[in-house]
Formats: sequence, C-alpha cells, structure tokens
Amino acid sequence: MPECPELHLAGRFINGTCGELVFAGGVERSPVGRGPEVPFRSEAYSISAIARGKELRLTLSALDPAAGPAPQDLVFRFGMSGSFRLCPAAELPRHAHLRFLTRESPPRALCFVDPRRFGSWRLGDAWQPERGPCVISEYQAFRENVLKNLDDRVFDKPICEVLLNQKYFNGIGNYLRAEILYRLKIPPFEKARTVLEALQEQEKSKKDPSLTLSKKVKLRQENPDLLELCHTVPKEVITAELLDPEHSDNYAAFKDWLQCYLVPGMSSLRDRSGRTIWFQGEPGPMAPKGQRPRKTPRKSSQVKADPEAPCPKVTPRALKQRRRAAVTPLKSEVKEKEKEEEADRPRTGRAHGRRKVTPAPALPEVPLSVRTSRRLSARRGQAAAPAV
Repeated sequence: MPECPELHLAGRFINGTCGELVFAGGVERSPVGRGPEVPFRSEAYSISAIARGKELRLTLSALDPAAGPAPQDLVFRFGMSGSFRLCPAAELPRHAHLRFLTRESPPRALCFVDPRRFGSWRLGDAWQPERGPCVISEYQAFRENVLKNLDDRVFDKPICEVLLNQKYFNGIGNYLRAEILYRLKIPPFEKARTVLEALQEQEKSKKDPSLTLSKKVKLRQENPDLLELCHTVPKEVITAELLDPEHSDNYAAFKDWLQCYLVPGMSSLRDRSGRTIWFQGEPGPMAPKGQRPRKTPRKSSQVKADPEAPCPKVTPRALKQRRRAAVTPLKSEVKEKEKEEEADRPRTGRAHGRRKVTPAPALPEVPLSVRTSRRLSARRGQAAAPAV
C-alpha cells in the first residue's frame, strides 16, 4: 500500500515532469473510477501537486486566468495500488481511471492508475479532517500532536497498531512501522503509552538551556527517538528515490534498503486489525494470544566450492558403501516409484472404490499316467454295475 514516501515522490514527479507541459480540454474519467466527474475544461492549463501524509492534492490552473475557469483542486488517496503515469494518449495503461490530456501532438496523458480500485479522489482543496499533521512536511506539529495527546485511549494499544493511526501518524504504513521499530529494537506489541511517555522526559532534557544548538543536533543524530525516525526513515526513501514513478525498475534497490519488512529470517504476527507486522526478537507483552510468530524463510544460497581446497580422503570402506548405494536404490525411492507406476495405470469403470479380489490358488497339475488309470477304473466300474 502506498505510504507517504510514494505520495511525496508522486508529487515531485508531477511537478518535475509535467511542470513545463500544457494541458487542454476536459478531464476524462473511466466508468468504474471511484471519484466524481471533474467539471473543469480549459484550452490551456497547468497541473501542480502537493503531498501531505497519505493524500495528494492536484491543482488545475488555466494559463489565462481572465479567460479561463477558476482553479480546480482534487485530493487523491492512493488506496492499495494507486499511482500517476505519463504516457502517450494512444497507449493508455489499463485501469487509468482519470486522465489529463496534453495539448501537444500527438497528445500524452497524465493518468491516475489504480488496478485494485481502492484509490479515490474528491473535489476541493480540503485535506481529510481526521488526519493529523504529516510526518514529513509538518514534523514539529506532528511531534507536538502526539506528545500532548498521550491521555487518549488509543495509546492503550500496542505501538505497532498505533503507528497506523492516521490521526497521529499521518503517512506511516506497514513497511515503515516495521523498519522504525526494528531500528529502535522496540517490541511491536509493547504498550504505545509506555514507549511514548519516555519521550516526554527526553523532551524536557533537550530543552536544557545549557545545551547549545550544535549539541542538541548531535544528540538527536546519535540517539534518534521513535518520532524522529517517523520523520527521517520516510525521507531516506524519498532522498534515494527508491520508489520514484520515473524509475519503476528501482524496486530491487528498495528491497535492498529494507532491513526488517519481508526480510528472510524475521518473525511476523498479525495484529488485531489483521495487518502483518515483521519484527526481530520478542513480540512484546500485548502480543495476540493463540498466535505463534512465523519466521520468514531464508533463501537457500548455493556456496561455490573452493578450487584450492584439499579434497577429502576416501577410505576403501566408504568407497564400497558408495558403490553399494549406487547399485541398490533406497527403499523410499522404490516405494515412490511403485506409487508412480500404480498412479499411471489406467482405471476402468468404478474399480476405484471396490475391494481387491484375491484369486484362488491354482491346483497342481495331475500327471498323464494317473489320469489314464482313473479313466480305466471308471469304465470298469460302469461295466460291473448290476442292472436295475
């Protein structure tokens, strides 16, 4: 699911790639798009973007404000698979639910693409009111919003679940919460208030007037807390452009950047909302009962043999065992072959559910001389029988 780095990179992509383009005409909407028709039409207009948390706002502005319509704002949510792409208008991608056409010839289209159709848009410039300050662009407001509301009952939940609450952590999603908690070695099912109340004490020490600005910066860099990592970890993804729409082939670099999320060897559990959290070590005192942590399987790596390594000595006894094993197959292999052969045999009628019938044993063959004497005795007996 796209998180705040993806939306900020999408805004950077639109402003950078489409900043010099001139768009024209109306906005095309697919019949199945999860958003209203856009009542905007202009002979020449520009598009700009700004991201906040998990939302992105587009502004359509006529190049001639006197002759054109008033600016139109749209606020997008990307859902599970939303993104923006710029492509030739004659080669639209599938699931392009909203399209803005350029005035050039041949025209291109800026498309909102959403294969799973959980994304949506609405008219107007208002952000969702229940979302808190952005962890990237409004860091100080975000930090104050969390620390001054620790009495809220939501902080009675595990920290891994609270990190997905967009009222306080606007922009944090599943992979970011795993990476943040892993770096701080915080168990994901530790009580959120327990983790965050410690930051209030740290906040007081940082306001010590005897500390110079450089010392405060050094302390934050050497010992970042959870709220600081909520700001700096997403910025790492943005700075390295790991999920940039212009470099879709950069996903391998993003996987290399991950230290915990989906990484082989890490444990995972489902939280109470059904989302999977990856972690290392103990899950914490509030872990769901009845679940056992699952390990992400490690990929088996083939180790190349060292050509200069000495070969192991082979004794005569070991050599005999090897020859015998090569000639005599294992019992398990024999059984498997028998099963395969039995499975390959054709089945007729309804014989599959019938019992097997064991044939009667064949009688031994009687010699020819014995059979001849038996016939002669039978004839003599018939001749000597009295008449009735």
